[in-house]
Amino acid sequence: MTVFSHAGRNANAVSCRLWAEPQLPGLSMNGDFIIGGIFTIHYYVRSEQTNYTRLPEQLQCSGSMDFRQLRFARALEFAIREINNETVLLPGITLGYQIHDSCSDVQMAIKCAFQFANGVDPVFNESCSKSAAAAVPAIVGDSSSTPSISMARMLGLFGIPQVSHSASCVCLGDKSQFPAFFRTVPSDHHQAAALARMVKLFGWTWIGTVRSDSDYGNNGMASFLKAAQEEGICVEYSEAYYRTQPRSKLERVANVIRRSTARVIVAFASIGDMRFLLEELAKPPSPRIQWIGSEAWITQTEFLRYNMCAGTIGFGIPRSVIPGFREFLLDLSPAQALKSPLLKEFWESAFSCSLKGRTGSSGLVRECDGSEDIRALQNPYTDTSQLRFSNLVYKATYAIAHAIHGIVCNDTQCDKTTDFEPWQILDQLKRVNFSTKNGYQVNFDSRGDPVAVYELTNWQFKKDGTLDFVPVGYYDSSKPRGQEFSIISAVHWVGGQTEVPVSVCSESCPPGTRKAVQKGRPVCCYDCIPCAEGEISNKTDSLDCVRCPPEFWPNINQDSCLPKPVEFLSWDDNLAIILTVFSITGAFMAVCVTIVFYKHRASPIVRANNSELSFLLLFSLTLCFLCSLTFIGRPSEWSCMLRHTAFGITFVLCISCVLGKTIVVLMAFRATLPGSNVMKWFGPPQQRLSVLAFTLIQVLICVFWLKISPPFPYKNLKHYKEKIILECSLGSAIGFWAVLGYIGCLAFLCFVLAFLARKLPDNFNEAKFITFSMLIFSVVWITFIPAYVTSPGKFTVAVEIFAILASSFGLIICIFAPKCFIILLRPDQNTKKHLMGKVPSKGL
Repeated sequence: MTVFSHAGRNANAVSCRLWAEPQLPGLSMNGDFIIGGIFTIHYYVRSEQTNYTRLPEQLQCSGSMDFRQLRFARALEFAIREINNETVLLPGITLGYQIHDSCSDVQMAIKCAFQFANGVDPVFNESCSKSAAAAVPAIVGDSSSTPSISMARMLGLFGIPQVSHSASCVCLGDKSQFPAFFRTVPSDHHQAAALARMVKLFGWTWIGTVRSDSDYGNNGMASFLKAAQEEGICVEYSEAYYRTQPRSKLERVANVIRRSTARVIVAFASIGDMRFLLEELAKPPSPRIQWIGSEAWITQTEFLRYNMCAGTIGFGIPRSVIPGFREFLLDLSPAQALKSPLLKEFWESAFSCSLKGRTGSSGLVRECDGSEDIRALQNPYTDTSQLRFSNLVYKATYAIAHAIHGIVCNDTQCDKTTDFEPWQILDQLKRVNFSTKNGYQVNFDSRGDPVAVYELTNWQFKKDGTLDFVPVGYYDSSKPRGQEFSIISAVHWVGGQTEVPVSVCSESCPPGTRKAVQKGRPVCCYDCIPCAEGEISNKTDSLDCVRCPPEFWPNINQDSCLPKPVEFLSWDDNLAIILTVFSITGAFMAVCVTIVFYKHRASPIVRANNSELSFLLLFSLTLCFLCSLTFIGRPSEWSCMLRHTAFGITFVLCISCVLGKTIVVLMAFRATLPGSNVMKWFGPPQQRLSVLAFTLIQVLICVFWLKISPPFPYKNLKHYKEKIILECSLGSAIGFWAVLGYIGCLAFLCFVLAFLARKLPDNFNEAKFITFSMLIFSVVWITFIPAYVTSPGKFTVAVEIFAILASSFGLIICIFAPKCFIILLRPDQNTKKHLMGKVPSKGL
């Protein structure tokens, strides 16, 4: 078990030196406790493949130095020097540091981690002896997720805490795999959710994605794709690239981007990979793309030279200010630089000269003459205008210092000789909760993650035509759900435009249509299908259409339901007006005939045709004409019951009178036979009784009908889809057809009797006219049945009115027109002698 004591030495550590001890270039300072630091200051490793016949050469970093990463390393140095000057935090304790370069390489990172954990390098040392190197209680770094994962696995075995300032992979929050890992940079889980929410906010449903083919890119993009799917965002393509892959792979990714229809691309990539990709896309033809960047590259100053990226937006680490840090960075002389291989390389690379006349890392031979002014430099090392990750290093260093303070200090003093074990540092880190000198809160959740706070950064053109980072919003995971994301200023989009670009696979479906996904394509690619008949959609991009309620119907655009128009035979309808005119005309004719008959009631032709039944018949015909008016107008409960019963009773009264007249004709001719006294059996009292009896039967049928199931107003929604037919439901169909059937039976009986009496001798045999009238009546009502059943809407009522009027006109014309003709125009034939003559008159 590793026990840390004064000077940070591991007394029990024994190393097995196998070959030359590596020279890990870095920054270091002795102290009571040593804090390790590992940063990606270079991006390549030079190594020689072994052939197993000789020992391999040691790993060495190569390539140009990343000045920004050097600034991060010096932020750790600055924080420790600041802590050592503290009187409250670790008073009387001096912290030291040992900083190395991982070169963004897993092997180099593990090599450094072993040296930090054990005070020696267990693989690359050539002899077994007590280690004189210092083991560290905690480490700050690494800058990349992939090396940090390898380090965290190894350091977790020793229980040595690792606090990263930049490794944001979601996977590192798994405490079952990485129990000793902490970080001051938010987990990509939050960034992925924030990016997906932002994409949704601006209405982009069709996007492309590019990622680094590394732990950072693959895990970050996986989290984003999951969040994007939950937000209903479709991805046209998802490409991966790593800077060590063949150039053909880079060209293929660039061509996919150029050919895509998605105008928005989310890039979860490291700085090195984005550098290669942007250089390739800068070649003509450069695509016009709205870039969405992750925190790794969205605030990378060197990318501002690509004007094609104007309008780029993404979540970055918030900018901050560290008082005194710039002065610390600029307090560097050639003599100080010579003390550290890293600072020496920086000086030679920044000023393109060689210290001490030796060829520097830049390959130049000009000797530095002392005229170099570091304050005049303008590069990422000296640029402290937007300190972001430097502040995260600063916070990580202070977190470790507070954890050590919690172990070696009590309320009054600190004991530098205190022995402690690694798990005690872990335990203290879980509980740290403090504010740094520049006002930033530091604490960790159960996964070792801080509160996720991002700055929404937008690349906007300045007045001089160059690009700059402009904060336009923030994301804070500590705020209530739904309030984490806020925009504080106007966003400029691709090309510097102020209008939000459109990136959709299919245009939005307007109200009145629904989305139908295209076969074999993502859900964001769809066709807009008009809603079916009777259905609406009242919002954009509806997945389904909704059927209108039964009494409503869609408008022309099918985006709202309107009340269906109610149709019935109203009084102001042209058809109703025509039928009303005929109805009143028929009633007027009946009244006129009644007047004529009454005036000539003593004349032979009136007396010969049973004047009492004739007047009763005319009265019933008047009612028949008028009862048709009850079928016009808005149906109500009373009008529905009245129209059918009034029609049934008045028609039975009318047919009963005609039947009575027919029987009278037959009886009258029977009475002329010798010895016949039949008329005494069918005199006026019997005639009245027969009419009353026939009518009473119909009344009883109507009473039963109204009692059991009377007609009622009914909204017919089935006949027409787009309108309501307001009609009178029959209630009991049996009752309705019983009324009609009874009328039909009486009419048939009357027709048969009149047909039998049609050839009886008489100059004016009324049976012939009754036969013809009953024939018309029967034809009308026989054709009425199919017409009534098949006529739509208000025409059903019109057919019924027409049948009533037609049969009524048939009766009044056939029975009374000849009589009125004789009475008014041929008065010479209105005599008893003429009526009893055996030869018909010429006028007839």
